[in-house]
Amino acid sequence: MTETSSTQGADAGDASRGFTITRILDAPRELVFKAWTEPEHFTHWFGLPGSTLPVATISMDVRPGGTWSALMFDGPERTELPFAGKYLEVVEPERLVLTLAHPGDPTNPNVEVMTVVLTDLGDKTEMVFQQSGHLSEEEYAQVKEGNTIFFGRLADYLAQV
Repeated sequence: MTETSSTQGADAGDASRGFTITRILDAPRELVFKAWTEPEHFTHWFGLPGSTLPVATISMDVRPGGTWSALMFDGPERTELPFAGKYLEVVEPERLVLTLAHPGDPTNPNVEVMTVVLTDLGDKTEMVFQQSGHLSEEEYAQVKEGNTIFFGRLADYLAQV
């Protein structure tokens, strides 16, 4: 498994601010795509160690204009962390573009855009993940750290499937 990453952006109001993470995963592209788009796979890797994402709380209408949502329970207090957004682009099994809405206020116009590009490398897949939007540099650093952990869990999960 190989990982590279970068961060970009100027000031907090710059909508081009964001980051990119590239991973080489030991799994075929079709399986990696399913891990992103099917609740029975997504439940196993999305989140931090110690968190749970019950499959019953995951909804995925994987088509342009379709919505997705998930409810994570984190820490010993089982703090509820809602996630939701829309699919902007779906090209199976190579590309997903989806939004992440403000979890406490779905009407907040400041959404994050996440792009997942999967390149077939035979028995491996290159996954390039980009996130951009309106977060501050500090917030992007935290989100990037969390996503790096998520993608480590994804790699571990795919190795077991």
